[in-house]
Amino acid sequence: MMLVALLVIPLAGAVLSWRAVGRLATTLHTATAVLTLVGALAVAVTVNRGEPLVAFDGFLRADALSAWMIALIGIVGALAASEAPRYLAHTAPGRFYPLFHLFVFTMLLAVSTDDVGLMWVAVEGTTLASVFLVNFDRTRASLEASYKYLLICSVGIAIAFLGTVLVYFAGIEQFGDEVHDLRWTTLLLLAPGLSPRVIELAFVFVVVGYGTKAGLAPMHTWLPDAHSEAPAPVSALMSGVLLSVGIYAILRFKPVVDAAAGPGFTRGILLALGVLSVAVAAAFLWTSPNYKRMLAYSSVEHIGLVCLGLGFGGALGTSGALLHVANHALAKSVGFLLSGRIRAAYGSAEITAVGGLMVRMPQTGTAFMAAMLALIGLPPFGLFVSEVMIFGAGFAQGFRAVAGVALVLLVIAFAGLLRGVHAILYGPPVREPAVEISGWRPALPVAAALALLLLTGLAWPPGLGDALDRIVAIVVP
Repeated sequence: MMLVALLVIPLAGAVLSWRAVGRLATTLHTATAVLTLVGALAVAVTVNRGEPLVAFDGFLRADALSAWMIALIGIVGALAASEAPRYLAHTAPGRFYPLFHLFVFTMLLAVSTDDVGLMWVAVEGTTLASVFLVNFDRTRASLEASYKYLLICSVGIAIAFLGTVLVYFAGIEQFGDEVHDLRWTTLLLLAPGLSPRVIELAFVFVVVGYGTKAGLAPMHTWLPDAHSEAPAPVSALMSGVLLSVGIYAILRFKPVVDAAAGPGFTRGILLALGVLSVAVAAAFLWTSPNYKRMLAYSSVEHIGLVCLGLGFGGALGTSGALLHVANHALAKSVGFLLSGRIRAAYGSAEITAVGGLMVRMPQTGTAFMAAMLALIGLPPFGLFVSEVMIFGAGFAQGFRAVAGVALVLLVIAFAGLLRGVHAILYGPPVREPAVEISGWRPALPVAAALALLLLTGLAWPPGLGDALDRIVAIVVP
């Protein structure tokens, strides 16, 4: 029942806060976020200490891979939730809190079910819950971004549905209308007997469909607009964990396709999309005039790196990709939350309108610099470790040319990001910002996330290696 309780908490919080206003709404929001975090960590610890959690005759199921994603959603959700009351202090709360927790619920549902169809429904639910949050400010730009997000992701999820149907067709073609044909556990058992050609076609649809949700190039076109126009807490959720939910969906299909058609087919697609995503990000990180769009293109780059790790494969590449998902979630959520504070202080998201941040807002500037250095991949932060693992796997597995090209593109992308960050931190001041938000309370969530990034970069916490090994056993059987 622990898994059911985890899903009930954010859903109940969304329902209860629908009519709540003022201090009651904030209290319900805070309590829901804290309980969701506690529940997510409890599920993750329980799964990694024993067997998968199962509910409703296996309809809900959390194995090691699910537990990894559940923990990330809980942590990033709590980080984003801590910033929401501060963001709403200068605007009407409206339906922000209910939609926020409904968004968290749909992501948790997507990663905690054994049913392919329910996962598809939940991923579509993430779009419907978050599209109103993207347009929360109700400006012309946010309306355009939300419409683009809804249209492109809905088309993507429709394409993913075709892939799901083809997987089901391959199953009943070989084995008849078996019970639980759309369960991951069943598909993995049936995979060696599935038609390779049908499964390969299905995976193409799945990658295009869920890759749209993940922000993989060239299906990424909704991402810069939506992430730059959404409120800062929503941008943190979208970039930190929503993109990873799309990768999770692809990752669930990968072992089925590998067993049916061999690992070469999925490897080629993932490596091609990974290199393309890093290349697109490298180009736009040099030209983006908006620091929230700059962070959005950085997400495209890091999702591309995750795909490279999964494409290189093996224990090292897969572990590196999964660790990179976690490190990116922490660093990017901090970056977006701080960008929200900067935008509130300066009244603009343009890089040219923000300068001398280290002098004018030293506390915010220092934390922003730390988050950006982490995203650039410098030690001692965890992203350096996961990137070394990913490229180490590429060279070790014999993909020297792909790894070399990706590494050059990565340097270009990081240089573009560093250029924009330098202009924000040390550029000439253009205007005087509002009073900086200071004190230990607003600094605590950001400091906790940066501390976790240092921990994964310097000394892995107990159990992290075992958790990654459990996931590798699922993804690379």
